[in-house]
Amino acid sequence: MTTPVATAPPARPGTARGPVRTGERALAPDLARGAMLLLIALANSAGYFLASAPGVAIDPQGAERVYNFLMVELVHARAFPLFALLFGYGLVQLSRRQEQSGASARQVRNVLLRRGLALFAFGAVHGVLLYSGDFLGAYGIICVLFTLLLLQRSDRVHRFAPWYLAVGGAYTLVLAAMTTIGLLGGGSGAEVPVSPFPSVLAGTYLESLTERAAEWPVHTLTIVPMILMVWVGAWAARHRVLEAPQEHLRLLRTTAIGGLAVAITAGMPMALLTAGAISVDEGTAGSVKMLYETSGFFGGLGYGALFGLIAYAVGRRRDSHGPVLTAIASLGQRSLTGYLFQSVAWLALAAPFALALPERTDSPLLVSGLCAVLVWAFTVVAADVMRRLRYRGPAEMLLRRLVYFRKAGER
Repeated sequence: MTTPVATAPPARPGTARGPVRTGERALAPDLARGAMLLLIALANSAGYFLASAPGVAIDPQGAERVYNFLMVELVHARAFPLFALLFGYGLVQLSRRQEQSGASARQVRNVLLRRGLALFAFGAVHGVLLYSGDFLGAYGIICVLFTLLLLQRSDRVHRFAPWYLAVGGAYTLVLAAMTTIGLLGGGSGAEVPVSPFPSVLAGTYLESLTERAAEWPVHTLTIVPMILMVWVGAWAARHRVLEAPQEHLRLLRTTAIGGLAVAITAGMPMALLTAGAISVDEGTAGSVKMLYETSGFFGGLGYGALFGLIAYAVGRRRDSHGPVLTAIASLGQRSLTGYLFQSVAWLALAAPFALALPERTDSPLLVSGLCAVLVWAFTVVAADVMRRLRYRGPAEMLLRRLVYFRKAGER
């Protein structure tokens, strides 16, 4: 295995170092995080504008049918698994940098535990004040659990992480068989299976706070099992799959093609159902939704591998990464700030007590997509400006203060 292109100068033995320096960053993880935020923007804005999860039009008309189809196939339940994989990847990167600086195992553990607690605090504030579909709180819990249970285990333990793919694949096959039987049964009458999102319909901000205070804890607990996805991301980081893509081209190509193929194929029934192309009975609708949700993990894997291949292709060029990829990677370096800004935007654009755009348009779904692209593009430009000014994102600065207790230092 190769080592990262740039390494930190050696520190005193037994000293925990500060946050990652810009020169130490690999392109692929940052590029993946930056692009991932577009998928998250599309998914979350649709959920906010349609007040449902997933955010799809229940009775789509015209272009909404195509948009529903594409969102289910490529975005919904496909973006957050990539988020989880990259989170696990980042935990191992952070741990490795600490160890290379001479930090002891205890110091590394303490840094990660503080990071987990800080993320949980971020999530609680974000989930109650802005968006109850928050993932930060769950990732904080996962960070603590992963640090205590898995982080410093041997390779003999971590080699079991990819077996989660086999288990997930077997479960997906079972759901696919159940769904196929239901589809062949020819039932009808079921509505598109979505979950309500009461907080986004609240008439006042105070009412929305009350709703989110009830929604956020439940949502957080339901996604803690994603620690298994995080574990797979950690396994990939231990093998430097994204930092040294040239050494893992066969794995990346197989994963990109296979992962996306599984996600698209298994998501097809749900996509057709949301597009109004097929009709099923209630029982089949449930299995259709479970199949699309379960297969999303493979979509996340496929996207992660795809970004690794893009980074490899870009790295072979002798010139720079180009302004667009550099800007997207800059957003990836400030993904926490970008993620939180999105929630502010959805609240301002969609809430009934704010601009209330869903009530002012004939197609909240399509407007949500336009808003998602514009908000994401704005954060890309803003992140690139911060890069040029050598300024970290404000959320990243606060997180680093909480984790490393630095009162002054790098911007």
